[in-house]
Amino acid sequence: MSAYRTPSPHMVRLHTLLAPTLLALTAAVTPVAGQDTAAGFTLAGTPYQITGDLGGFSLTVDQISLEPGLDIVTLHLTHPTPKAPPPFSLTWSIPSLDVQGHWSTRSYFGKSLNADWYPSRVTSMLARDAPVITLFGRDDGNRLTFAVSEGLHTVRLFSGVREENGTIHNTIGFFSEKHRALTDYRVDVRIDRRAVPYHQALGDVAAWWAGYPGYAPASVPEDALLPAYSTWYSYHQNVSADALLGEIAIASRLGFTSIIVDDGWQTLDSNRGYAFTGDWEPLRLPAMKDFVDAVHHRGMKLLLWYAVPLVGEKSKIHHEFEGKYLRYWDGQGAYELDPRYPEVRAHIIDTYRTAIREWGVDGFKFDFLGRFVANAETVLEAGDGRDIASVNDATDRLMTDIMTEVRAIKPDVMIEFRQPYIGPLMRKYGNMFRAGDSPNAATANRVRTVDLRLLSGNTAVHSDMVMWHPDESVDVAALQLWNVLFAVPQVSVRLAEIPEAHLDMIRFYTDYWLRNRTVLLAGAFKARQPLLNYPLVEARTAAKRIVAVYGDVIVPVSGAPVDQLDIINATGADRVVLIVEQDWGDFGYTTFDSRGNQTPGALVHLDEGVHAFSVPRSGLIAFERNPAGSRNGP
Repeated sequence: MSAYRTPSPHMVRLHTLLAPTLLALTAAVTPVAGQDTAAGFTLAGTPYQITGDLGGFSLTVDQISLEPGLDIVTLHLTHPTPKAPPPFSLTWSIPSLDVQGHWSTRSYFGKSLNADWYPSRVTSMLARDAPVITLFGRDDGNRLTFAVSEGLHTVRLFSGVREENGTIHNTIGFFSEKHRALTDYRVDVRIDRRAVPYHQALGDVAAWWAGYPGYAPASVPEDALLPAYSTWYSYHQNVSADALLGEIAIASRLGFTSIIVDDGWQTLDSNRGYAFTGDWEPLRLPAMKDFVDAVHHRGMKLLLWYAVPLVGEKSKIHHEFEGKYLRYWDGQGAYELDPRYPEVRAHIIDTYRTAIREWGVDGFKFDFLGRFVANAETVLEAGDGRDIASVNDATDRLMTDIMTEVRAIKPDVMIEFRQPYIGPLMRKYGNMFRAGDSPNAATANRVRTVDLRLLSGNTAVHSDMVMWHPDESVDVAALQLWNVLFAVPQVSVRLAEIPEAHLDMIRFYTDYWLRNRTVLLAGAFKARQPLLNYPLVEARTAAKRIVAVYGDVIVPVSGAPVDQLDIINATGADRVVLIVEQDWGDFGYTTFDSRGNQTPGALVHLDEGVHAFSVPRSGLIAFERNPAGSRNGP
């Protein structure tokens, strides 16, 4: 299977229309075996170098300008006979002019830009991260975004400041890991220098990936866009049918429509680790079909957790796959299956097909896909029972076949992946991307969900399971939810045991979220100041704007007036300050605390200038244009 996907129809049309230009811009490189190769081209006055010992491969370079400041560079590597491709790199530098930081799927809290002797970086492949880096300025504007069309095999991207001259050096490295033999490889590199907001540049990259044949994102069922209850933080492995049905009875009244039963349902062992994983028998929920039916009877959907590659050393089946493992995961007591064996793929596929057919589950939380990876000792050849040479190709085949099988039974099946397996190809398998583990960490959950929103298109973005201590104050507990306002909330506290005030807070939050989810999930999305962990995030439609404030910042009110404006006070202060950049006219406003208690309404003229309002901590202020009276609810 080629690592390259055929260009989208849009790209094909551009190649056809610009063929004379392409001929003028194509450079061929035929290296002498054993010698270092250096070739290059110029793009918008900037020289780009291609370096590495190509070992007999020929390389051609094509350039296409999509619009001013946006170009596609196609690298085409060929060899007359199958051969393992050589490592090579594309490198270039730009002056560091108002570059304040970088964004990647690995940057998280570290969005400052490092020096080039230890550059900011991301390593991506099928089940790990995404091949894109954005450099942004103090105005949140794009300075440079570079992305690669390769969503299957390993690509390494680097960006760093050179101390000697204040330039930023960028590198894209190909074939840094062993690769199966091939004769032909094509890859597109997207170079975006447009003066657009950084979030627009990233959103355009996501749309670009989605346009490649074979990359089309999975459809998103309605239930994937509604709040879910998760068992992980609340019960860990100690789940039981009675306890979970009790939680569902409460969760459904609060507006939750799904329950995700995490690790524990398949084992009686409670020592963490995965030594007993792999048989996938419902040992803690032995009447699984009855349990699923009971969940459905209460109006909820059910997803089950599976560690896709893992077979525990104490499972009953681990001897069946001897010699068909990639490796042993020391410390976790489990082996990692090699998907290049057809019987391995058949076993995994049958596991999920059976769960849908016999138990009636509605979806899956697929975990540890990043363990499907080759290492230096992996023999990247078909043979000895392997029908595919590449682990990545085999994983792609496995996941494609899984989705074909389970969708044939349940077309609206829900599939959750979590960071970091959230790359461009993963969107064609999964329709729910969840933030990485952030237990009781509101800021981390915010950063991770916002990062996901910026690059996930219409794929449902879920928060990590929200949790807090039952003795936490209600206003501080509410921050766990307000910090994931722009994602689908997952909650994992014991609803039957938390204080009534906490239940009131969850009820108010989910009611607000459900009534405004069209704005929150489908409105124009903007996350300001990534270097400061997004202290101000907003979404807006033509009629409504919702702004969440997470730091001591002033909320800019600009652009065309909207009919409704909600400001969420997720700070430690009891006030919200607006700076209105043009006269917005008369508004009525009402404030609400974290439990939904509201204060009497008032009127205000939002003329140009600064306006300060008293707003309860973890509450909100709701403005409405020319109201007949104050709102009953925001």
